[in-house]
Amino acid sequence: MAFVLPILLMIVFGVTEFGRVFGTQLILTNSARDGARYASVGATDMEIITKLQNGTFMLDTTKLLISISPTTSSRKRGDAVTIKVHYPVDIYAPVISNFLGNPFIAKGEAVMRME
Repeated sequence: MAFVLPILLMIVFGVTEFGRVFGTQLILTNSARDGARYASVGATDMEIITKLQNGTFMLDTTKLLISISPTTSSRKRGDAVTIKVHYPVDIYAPVISNFLGNPFIAKGEAVMRME
């Protein structure tokens, strides 16, 4: 039991932390896709940022880093709009944070063409 328990706990903590990080990654990717779609139909940068902040209701929006390229004034029909969303995920398991880094930066990105 003394040899197996630490390994078993590491596996359980690893699966838990992986689930948290992967869930955050899915939220960010979906939000970036929503923002890119919203931008492709002519929304301004502030409207996109507000939509992204409202769409990530499970995350702390003060830690959300949103990058929109190109800006509203330089977008033209047919150009690609890129939305990048970054969010720091705190890792709670002590040994796993040594491997991933604490906090782990989860990223979501989407590119769509202006209509």
